[in-house]
Amino acid sequence: MKTGMIDTSRIEAMMAQLKAAAVRAEGAQSPLQAGKTAHRADFADALKSSLDQVNNVQHQSAQLGQRFAMGDDKVNLSDVMISMQKANISFQATVQVRNKLVAAYNEIMNMQI
Repeated sequence: MKTGMIDTSRIEAMMAQLKAAAVRAEGAQSPLQAGKTAHRADFADALKSSLDQVNNVQHQSAQLGQRFAMGDDKVNLSDVMISMQKANISFQATVQVRNKLVAAYNEIMNMQI
């Protein structure tokens, strides 16, 4: 895999895992049954859940950093740095999604009817 390119097979495998997890969470017997009985996810709910997850990651990272700064022996510097990088990456991904949404909104608003 080249850097900068997305490997679609990994994305498809991840989507299959997510669908299987959703099926298990719903308690359905098979993915076909789950598709018939499960309700569609609302965009606003998905967006709110993603933002909540980013907020939680940043909050946990800040708490870990504070614990390290206070001298907690159970917290390693490497753990703090990794959690801070995870929080940074999740925030940057959120900013990129927001930028794409704003660009799509502007494009739709500039369309002629």
